[in-house]
Amino acid sequence: MNIEDLKNIIEKNLENKTNEVKRVFHGRGNFYDNFSYLTVDSFDNTIFATFFEESFDEKEIIKALEIISKNSDFENFIIQRKYREKDFYEFIYGEIVEDFFVYENNLKYKIDFKNRNIGLFLDMKKGREYIKSICKDKNVLNLFSYTCAFSVVCISGEASSVVNIDMSKASLSTGRINHHLNQLDTKNVKFLPYNILKSFGKIKKMSPYDIVIIDPPSFQKGSFVATSDYIKIIKKLDFILPIGGVVLACLNDPFLNSNFLIDIFKKEAPNFEFLEKLENVDEFLVENEEKALKNLIFLKKN
Repeated sequence: MNIEDLKNIIEKNLENKTNEVKRVFHGRGNFYDNFSYLTVDSFDNTIFATFFEESFDEKEIIKALEIISKNSDFENFIIQRKYREKDFYEFIYGEIVEDFFVYENNLKYKIDFKNRNIGLFLDMKKGREYIKSICKDKNVLNLFSYTCAFSVVCISGEASSVVNIDMSKASLSTGRINHHLNQLDTKNVKFLPYNILKSFGKIKKMSPYDIVIIDPPSFQKGSFVATSDYIKIIKKLDFILPIGGVVLACLNDPFLNSNFLIDIFKKEAPNFEFLEKLENVDEFLVENEEKALKNLIFLKKN
């Protein structure tokens, strides 16, 4: 696969583009035999390319993307070099916009290209859609809430309440903004900067929750390591969910498969039954589904 093939894939995926966010090239899934270090996203009037590794053909790729971008009438072309510690984002052309927003399923989210994680994880779209479909009149606990996108879909889906918990006050502040961007009332929404692993007593006091979302980083030094910490959360779910309660447990570690979570639930939370693994977003093509994002649904039966 060469750069001409890459151009053809992106141009095809840009046909009938709308203002909605869309991944137009996903190399990270190793579906293609080249460009595993590259992703390209369409954000309304902006095309956004992320390089995860330094590549000898980076300049040529950027030139090709700039041609595509201008031919498709994008106003901005931005790249991010994840392999750099600093100076990792660059405007190839266009205006630097401080207040930049994107749309997913007609809901609006604030994006900041100056951050390594820009504010919305596009691969979680199916998870957000699933939660919105079941959240009406429910009390929701959103763990590792980041910028509270799950909370936005819950309140727009008429959830009774949402408790968002994340150690980052800055992310929670963006979460508040995301609610206000969509004219959503936050009187029944909490934004709490807790260390989840050290704050279960406080979390339990606000229970019961009908839905619990667990969407942690795979590894975040000092806060969460999936292999050792996920079990600590799963062991406590029985205390905060009633019978009929639903858990969305997410895992984005390519080295851990679905059975990692299923086995922990079987052993440490036997009252919960594994229902299904959600499909991933169509545009996120992968060689091996188990190395991609895994969204697992569990139901409390007893």
